[in-house]
Amino acid sequence: MRELVGPCVCCAKDVYCTDGFLNGIVDEGKILCFDCQEKRKSDWDTKSIAEDEKGKCTDT
Repeated sequence: MRELVGPCVCCAKDVYCTDGFLNGIVDEGKILCFDCQEKRKSDWDTKSIAEDEKGKCTDT
């Protein structure tokens, strides 16, 4: 089963839950796809998703 959870806050790509597994992460109620999470991994310890503006987190 595949259910839409919502869009990634960075790239607006749809993030799904597939068989109970979220294909992304959630931080402070914000959804982030795995691709964008990998792109901003270096900032992960110092900046939360909520601090990023939409579209800015894919620039790193």
